[in-house]
Amino acid sequence: MPYRPTERTEARRAQARARIVRAAHELIARGGYREAPVAAVAARAAVATGSVYRHFPSKAELFAEVFRTASQREVEAVAAAAAGPADASAQIAAAVDTFARRALRGRRLAWALLAEPVAPAVEAERLHFRAAYRDVFAAVLRDGVAAGELPPQDCEVSASALVGAIGEALVGPTAPTAGRTGDAGALVDALVAFCLRSVGAPASEEAARAV
Repeated sequence: MPYRPTERTEARRAQARARIVRAAHELIARGGYREAPVAAVAARAAVATGSVYRHFPSKAELFAEVFRTASQREVEAVAAAAAGPADASAQIAAAVDTFARRALRGRRLAWALLAEPVAPAVEAERLHFRAAYRDVFAAVLRDGVAAGELPPQDCEVSASALVGAIGEALVGPTAPTAGRTGDAGALVDALVAFCLRSVGAPASEEAARAV
């Protein structure tokens, strides 16, 4: 008779997998992907090294899962900021502000998500989540154009450009070699102002209050 896992067995398996992902996430957030070898992940998760490989056939697949989990949290935060009851300028300002401030608070994780060299499996996830950020901004832009709050434009292209600009502006400040002497608030304000100008959004008082 073939073996069939019980609910309890499946629950233990899911818990072990979650511990492994959480342990890898913590190590990556502290020191990047190179600080998360499988042995270190296993030790932090309190499992055997072989157990890691039973859940994730390769380190790249584990890192891809961590990337998905961490990036989804960031996308959801940006989407929530963009969904506020305000005009398009304020929504864009709030979304950019949220994106940038969260990255600057967790610089090592942000570097891992934005720019750290990764395996192809992780890079594929990076491209997927860049598209997810684009979709958040594109929805705000389309609504803003329809409401007459923004000038007509190709909203998909503009949204892609916004995501690219935000990411590029944050690569330097989040890099492991970056110092911490810069004014994070001034950087965020300048980035918000640039993004508003780039899509033709007026820097309204409502947008200013959003940041």
